[in-house]
Amino acid sequence: MLDISTIRNDFPILSQQVNGKPLVYFDNGATSQKPQVVIDAISDYYEQINANIHRGVHTLSQLATDAYEESRLKIQKHINAKFSHEVIFTSGTTHAINLVASGFAAFLKPGDEVLVSALEHHSNIVPWQFLCERTGATLKVIPMNLDGELIMTEYVSLLSERTKIVSVNHISNALGTINPIKFITEKAHEFGAAVLIDGAQAMPHLKADMQEIDCEFYAFSAHKMCGPTGVGILYGKEEWLNKLPPYQGGGEMIKEVSFERSTYADLPHKFEAGTPNIADGIAFGTAIDYLNGIGMDNIAAYENELLAYGTKRLLEIDGLKIWGTSLEKAPVISFNIGTIHPYDIGTIVDKLGIAVRTGHHCAQPIMNFCNIVGTIRASFSFYNTKEEIDLLVDALIRAKTMLS
Repeated sequence: MLDISTIRNDFPILSQQVNGKPLVYFDNGATSQKPQVVIDAISDYYEQINANIHRGVHTLSQLATDAYEESRLKIQKHINAKFSHEVIFTSGTTHAINLVASGFAAFLKPGDEVLVSALEHHSNIVPWQFLCERTGATLKVIPMNLDGELIMTEYVSLLSERTKIVSVNHISNALGTINPIKFITEKAHEFGAAVLIDGAQAMPHLKADMQEIDCEFYAFSAHKMCGPTGVGILYGKEEWLNKLPPYQGGGEMIKEVSFERSTYADLPHKFEAGTPNIADGIAFGTAIDYLNGIGMDNIAAYENELLAYGTKRLLEIDGLKIWGTSLEKAPVISFNIGTIHPYDIGTIVDKLGIAVRTGHHCAQPIMNFCNIVGTIRASFSFYNTKEEIDLLVDALIRAKTMLS
């Protein structure tokens, strides 16, 4: 059992009021809140060891480099990557996906195929559209059903020798569906295709094991994992990272430069051009330590309780419809109440101190499939409580009464 009261005390923002009401933060799918230890890690870097990394022989540079590389090692261990150089620091999941999609232009030709799913965030659609426009490859879509699940028989039928990469999310940000990524990966490999997993919504809730999943690439962001914004990770198998061309040119990613020719640095620096986001990279390691101190299994068990309780309570509201009813779900509930516009409900519950997300959640194809303009999304984290869910239900009933 988690000591939720103690955990909540770790997060300074949770003690504040919004519009004169205690903050109820149910927008964790957009970004999580930060514990004091992560906030302190950022300020400690700037107060004590602020220096550029990898380039200096002076003491502060060496201390900063050690702290940054220690964070890489923590992340390697957390995801069970084989080598630390398979862990590439990026600015976030979007950057990581674009890095791979850009590099794949070297491998594709007209007639080749890229597979994404109907459940994707725009960040896992648009980069592949760019790629297909550049190369003449074809983008194909794994369809979904009304429960918010991908149709696996259709997926298998889409695979062929023309399939070069399959890119799907681990968990849908809009519906909370947990996709069968190990099955997806195994089937793609039968046709020689690479697999990229968008793990942005998964990593806050579970511990993804790269050796078990066996995907070629896995992307995620710190800010959804109690870490800072502006930093993320691309995991890539060594052989694939060596094959991919660099995404950006500049300092750090080179071995030798002349006006006639440049050669590239070894992994991971090949993909880490320029001065990185040092402070936040270090703080990401602190966030990983914090999550592991609580225990990812403990987090998952408690968040499943919140999901079950929240689902039960919300369905008590007459006219409320939940979108995304997969048997395998993360703690995300996306819903509408009758024909009331999600924005109107979101505005009213905000006046009562409750933060939810409204709109299409950067997943417009899902909304088009469901024939809706958007949803209200309540996304829970391990520092939330059942009492907060009760407050949400009361606020929704009030909003419904006002808007009906």
